[in-house]
Amino acid sequence: MTQPVKYSIVIPVYGNAGSIPALLERLESISGVLDNEVEAVFVVDGSPDDSFEILGRLLPRYSVPSQLIHHSRNFGSFAAIRTGMAEARGDFIAVMAADLQEPPELVIDFFRILANDEADVAVGRREGRNDPAISSWSSSTFWRLYRRWVFPSMPAGGVDIFACSRPVMEEILALDESHSSLVGLLYWVGFRRAEVPYERQEREHGKSGWSISKKIRYLLDSVFSFTDLPLTLLIAVGAFGGFLTLVIGLVVLIAYLAGAIAEPGYTPLMFVMLFSTFSILVALGIVGTYVWRTFENTKRRPHAVTSSRWRSDVDAKV
Repeated sequence: MTQPVKYSIVIPVYGNAGSIPALLERLESISGVLDNEVEAVFVVDGSPDDSFEILGRLLPRYSVPSQLIHHSRNFGSFAAIRTGMAEARGDFIAVMAADLQEPPELVIDFFRILANDEADVAVGRREGRNDPAISSWSSSTFWRLYRRWVFPSMPAGGVDIFACSRPVMEEILALDESHSSLVGLLYWVGFRRAEVPYERQEREHGKSGWSISKKIRYLLDSVFSFTDLPLTLLIAVGAFGGFLTLVIGLVVLIAYLAGAIAEPGYTPLMFVMLFSTFSILVALGIVGTYVWRTFENTKRRPHAVTSSRWRSDVDAKV
């Protein structure tokens, strides 16, 4: 008989083979606390290690109802989360990483807040982290810029683990955008939010795939998807450049009338050419980025391609 599912936990998997056994044990404990109404939805996003094989071997012996979804290649963690959320069957859905840096037990507090109708979205607020100094600095810098430019209401340490009600999840999935930010969408849709503090743990297994280049791309996705700041900056640069050009033009004119410039027209011409070239390149880059993103969304491609699915209560690929 199929067990009732009230709570779904979506877990994107990439390079997490070492942490999977410990993760399954902790999820079983969580399920017991939540009256065994929990399902786990694992989405292996083209992982280069044997995470998929390990899950395929362990999940049939796993007491918690589960799903195992395999992407045909690596599409990114946010695409994996979208896939898992679309397959989740619970009334309340949590999203967490498989590396155990965020305590899985946080979802118990999340689900209780949501089930008691105290909020529609519950997020983890990072109070501290046991990461190396460089990683900690880069992360804090990234989220500082994110909060300043995009969502000031977001926790200072960002959001790495959260849960929401099904209506919120449906609103997020309905926003079928390419090259966007899932956390940004979570804050853009609004609803009532609650924060639960925690301390991030040091990674014990594997290596994080969250590189500097991916952080920069994620920041750009967030900026271009949720704010017109680049266009505003472009207008400001143009206004400042126009004022600066006017001042320089007056200085050059005075110098020319005073006979201080031997080659009339040379200096102002160089200033105008340099400033105009710079402004045009910046403008083309910013406007081109918006056009490219619009073009990407018109393609209507899926966010990810699934190569296989498995559900414990069906015991077959579907």
